[in-house]
This record gives sequence, structure tokens and C-alpha cells, in this order.
Amino acid sequence: MYKMQMTAQKVICLLSIIASVVCFVYSLGLMTDLYDSLYPVTDRYVTLAQKTVYKDWPKGEPYPETGFGIYKEMQPFNTRLLLASIGLILCSCLLYITNTATRRKYYIGNFFASGLSAVASVAVALWAHVEIVAYKAQYAAIDVEVLQWVLNKLNKPCVVSNFWFDAHYVVLALSLLVAVLLIVNVIWKLSLMKQEKQLLAAGKAVSA
Repeated sequence: MYKMQMTAQKVICLLSIIASVVCFVYSLGLMTDLYDSLYPVTDRYVTLAQKTVYKDWPKGEPYPETGFGIYKEMQPFNTRLLLASIGLILCSCLLYITNTATRRKYYIGNFFASGLSAVASVAVALWAHVEIVAYKAQYAAIDVEVLQWVLNKLNKPCVVSNFWFDAHYVVLALSLLVAVLLIVNVIWKLSLMKQEKQLLAAGKAVSA
């Protein structure tokens, strides 16, 4: 049983590294579609587009909100997600620094590293999910007609895609899975350590 558990803890610690790196890569790509479609847009072109698209709009009335501001609004969040991903990588590295992946018997450092990595993974996943879902709703409300007019004027393709927003379900689910596995591994290790202690105590009693 110990051999199986030792193999499992090695796999779990490796998965922790992989999950944190995946989160890091995701944070680098999250703004890709927004950059491609919204970065070239300027206020001058937006004004021209609105006058063309809404040519029958009542004079003096403000045009509908474009929603293009999401590009700038998401940048601080994306930076924080990038830093959080680096934090997760460091937490995963701590598992190896404390030999959590290979140690037969766990000590305080191993429990601390496992707990910190699990808590950090859950915290980042829940926080990022709430933020990304909110930004996805905001992105869905952008004025696509105006955006298409502007990008056609600039001879650029209009890409309105939810791929990076939807991909977060897989990325964050992986982080949550690793957190659960780390907790299960600690419980399993405690159980085996307790059984081993009882066997040693029984052996000493018999020899005495």
C-alpha cells in the first residue's frame, strides 16, 4: 500500500506543477482575442462607424455603448492572474523543496506545503472564475456592428470569440482537481503513518 501511495504522491506533485504552468500559459493568452479585435480601434473610427451604422439615430441622442472599454478594463485583472499563476508555480515548487513528492514519512513542512498549495489553488480558481465570468458577460455585450465596420475599414478580420473565456473552465478545473488530490494524499499518508506506527508498537509488544 505504501508503494502505491508513494507513486500517487509523485504523480500528484507533478500534476500540481503542470496545473500551475497551464494557468500561467492561460493568463498569457487570455487577452489574445481582445487585443486582435479591440486594440486597433480608435475613438475617431468609432465615431465614424456609429454615424454610419446608426444613420437614422435621433439627433442629439447618445449612441449605444460600444463596450470596447473591456480591453483596458481587463488588463489589471490579467496582470493579477499572471502574478497569481506565478505564485501557484512557486507553491508547487515548494512541494519538491520539502520532498513532499518522495518522502515516506511526512513532517510539518510537508503538511504545510501540501496545504498551502491546495488552498492557493482553490482561492485562485474561485477568484478567477468569478472575474472571468463577469468579463465574459461584458464582452458579449459589445457593439459587434460598430466593431465590424471599424475593422473592415482597417482591413482587419473581425474576431469575436469566447474561446479564451470558456477555456478557463478546463484550466481552473485542473487546479481544483490538484487541490483535492493534495488533500486526499495527505489524508492517505496520515492513515498509512498511523497504521505503520500501530504495527511497530505491536511488534515491540510481542518482542518484549
